[in-house]
Order: sequence, then C-alpha cells, then structure tokens
Amino acid sequence: LWRLGYCARLLKTNHFGTAASNTSFPAVWMLLAQRSGRIPGLFVVVKKNTFFTMPETVEDKTNPELYLPHPGVRGMTLLDREAFKKTVVVPALKVKKEIVHSVLKSLKQSVLQRPGLKRVVEDPEDEDSRFVILDPHKVPEFSLGEPEQQALKELGVHAEVSRYHLELTYENFKSEEILRAVLPEGQEVTSGFSRVGHIAHLNLRDHQLPYRHLIGQVIMDKNPGITCVVNKTNIIDSTYRNFEMEVLAGENNLVTKVKENNIAYELDFSKVYWNPRLCTEHGRVVEQLQAGDVLFDVFAGIGPFAIPAAKRKCRVFANDLNPDSYAWLLHNCRLNKVHTKVQAFNMDGRDFLRGPVREELSKELPLLKEERKTAFHIVMNLPALAVEFLDVFRHLLVGEPCSPAVLPTVHCYGFSKHSDPARDIQERAEASLGTSLAGRCSTFPVRNVAPNKEMLCLSFQIPADVLYKRPCPDEAKPASKRLCTSQDSSEEKVLS
Repeated sequence: LWRLGYCARLLKTNHFGTAASNTSFPAVWMLLAQRSGRIPGLFVVVKKNTFFTMPETVEDKTNPELYLPHPGVRGMTLLDREAFKKTVVVPALKVKKEIVHSVLKSLKQSVLQRPGLKRVVEDPEDEDSRFVILDPHKVPEFSLGEPEQQALKELGVHAEVSRYHLELTYENFKSEEILRAVLPEGQEVTSGFSRVGHIAHLNLRDHQLPYRHLIGQVIMDKNPGITCVVNKTNIIDSTYRNFEMEVLAGENNLVTKVKENNIAYELDFSKVYWNPRLCTEHGRVVEQLQAGDVLFDVFAGIGPFAIPAAKRKCRVFANDLNPDSYAWLLHNCRLNKVHTKVQAFNMDGRDFLRGPVREELSKELPLLKEERKTAFHIVMNLPALAVEFLDVFRHLLVGEPCSPAVLPTVHCYGFSKHSDPARDIQERAEASLGTSLAGRCSTFPVRNVAPNKEMLCLSFQIPADVLYKRPCPDEAKPASKRLCTSQDSSEEKVLS
C-alpha cells in the first residue's frame, strides 16, 4: 500500500505534471507494476488526452510508435488524409470461418480494437479460413499466453501466430494520435471541446493556432454529428457574456439546438452565453424549488434556470441585459410552453432588482405568514460581477421586517483564485452587503474553470437588517424628509 501511494505521487509529479488533477487507479497500478518489473512498457492514456511513455529503464517489448501516423505529417497545417497511410505488421491467427465467433469470444482481450478496422479479414489464399487480427500490445513477440493457448486448444485451433501486413489510413487513427503526429514534438495536444448541438467549441492555445483549421477538421471528422467547429478568439464580454469566435471547419451556422435536463433550447451561439458544463448546477438549484415558489433570475440568459422552474409551476421573473439573450429567452419560453408563467425583462441587473424585484417583494412579503410555504429565490449567475451587485439589497425594502422564515434566498455565483475560495467569496459578499454571513450561508463548488480558478455558488437568506429600512417615527414630516439615512433618487421616488 505504501508503494502504491508512493507511485501515485510519483505518477502525478513526474509523468502528469499539472495536467493530471485526477490520477486514475489503473494508471497508478500500471506504473507500480512496471516499477516492480512485472509487465513490459505500455502506452498510457490519461483522461487529459495526453500520452506518456514509461521510463527508458523498463524493457519495451512493444513498439510505441506502431499506431502513430506516418512521420511525414509532422508540421502539416492543411489536412491531407492520404499522407496518413501506413503499413504495420501485426499478429494474426488463422482459423476456420465456422469457428471465428467462438475464437473472438475466447480471445476478446487480445483482439485488435481500432477505429474503422475489421477484426476479421479474409485469407486470400484460402476461402474457408479467416485471419483474426490481434493487438500487438496484448500479444508481444507474436506469442499468445498460456490461458489463450489453452482456450484455443479446447476449440481445436492451432495457436500459431502469423505476421499480417495491415494498412492503416486516416480513418483508423484517433484524433489525439493525429494531432500528436502533426503538432511539433513536445507541445501540448488538446483534443477536448465543448459540444453545443452541432457545434464543437475549442479554446486553443497560442502554439496551436497555426494548426487551428486542421485541428477543427480533425475534430469534425472524428465526432459524428459535429458539423461546425469554432475557436474562441477573446475572453467573455462581461456585459453580454458572449465572445468573438472563428469558424475553423464546417458550415458557418451558429444557430443550434441543445437539450439539458430533458428541456430543449434553441440559441445563436455567437450572440448568447451557453455553457453545457453547467447542466448539473442548473438542475441542483431548480431541485430546491417547489410549486408556488417565486424565482427572480437576474442574469437569465436564454432560460436554463427560468424555464425548468416554470415547468415546476413556479412564478418566474427572468431578466437579461443582452437583447439577443432576451429574444431567445422569449423564444424558448414559447418553445417549452411556459410563456404564460415567465415574465421576461430586458434590463440592467440593478434596475431589475430595484424595479420588478422590489415591487414584487414589497407586495408579497407583508402578506406571508411563517406557516405559508411560498419561498422566494434570487439567482445571480454572472460569476465575473454578481458579487458586486449584492449591495443593491441594502435597504431595498422599507417597513417592518417580515418573518425570517420567508426572507428571500440568494444564489450568487462568483469566480475565485484564492487559496480558500469559499472564504474569499463569502468575505466579498459580506463587504457588498455590509454585514456578516457567518453561520447563515453555504458555499457550493460548481466547477474548476482554469488552473487555480474556481466557480462557486454562495447561497444565503438576505438578513432582515440588510433588506429592510425602517421608516422614521416622525410621520408629520413631509415624505421627502422621512428618510433616516440617505437613499438614491430612485428610492426616494418610491417612498414619496
């Protein structure tokens, strides 16, 4: 166990570097076995789509370059599929065609598994026989192991392995293998992408940009259903939460359809914000809502919080400053037949909170008693700026505080690069609210956005002393002078 733990740390430090935040058990076990000299060197595939070879001190009885494309493709920027052709020698077993199925079943761990390659091919010299192609990494030195030989013996098959010349083409290589062969040696290969309907969205590094059109074409070729590949060309605009992009391959059609938590959405990916990685978070928050609850979605986008909430029979007030997001929000409400349950607004977030939100809370909260089940939720999903909007809640309402049980719950999202992101976002929220949230808030980690950058959701009930401003007792003064503390002009108009 100590040795396994040591190898896990060694694997993460020496072989994965910063790319391997999640060390998998099979990879650790593989390294442990190699360190103890029990198995030959193998090709290791990790989740980050980066390949590594084992230490040179371990005897390598397989050819790690066997499945690499022809070396002549190195540096290619315009995709030439014909240049990837390559002939390799692999082990094969000659068997009678009547028992091919039984042989495949007995040798399923040793049979070759490659994209687009047949495991069974005809014997040009014997129409009654077939060649079963074996994986050279599973059958080193063209010799089957004792268990495989015994299984073949029971089938009456002679366990003699032949050498078969197999032609590999572009279709037989995986996208990671193609990109690794094309990009300069030693440079990071990124084949991961976000899928939004028929669109693949990449975030390429600077060193990958000269190869961007080739990368886009490879991604489209190797992923059925992808007909457009785009690359982000700048950071997200904090105002409208969209970004400029370049079409790398395929059709220039960025209007797409997606499905999240069994709800369909349509959008123009070039004009609105959509992140498929937030699917689980959308569901987590919506699950907290009950029929009859009220949801205020301050930065609603195209409706991933608002529409599921409306389907749960909640009353929804949804807002977005981006006119394109507002238009697609209305479209998706109609698409999902909840347009009568969602009131949509195209306003700045502060204006939305000081206008429709304050009006609704002023009307509803005084009527609620502690035993009533209606709950008010305010979602603020603008991670780059949402915390800065929390100061709007300071003395948003005037009058005697309602029951603490019915105070609105805020779900505020934010980014943090702090070593303690939960404490960081709480302290920033407290500074905006002007009060402590100690013991009355919870922080949920949403996702890792980048190395040392986390996205979190801070949830809390707005404290009564923050939300409410009590009126002055001197009712004889003119309404414009009854303010105990200075308010902005918009608040004065409401009170007057």
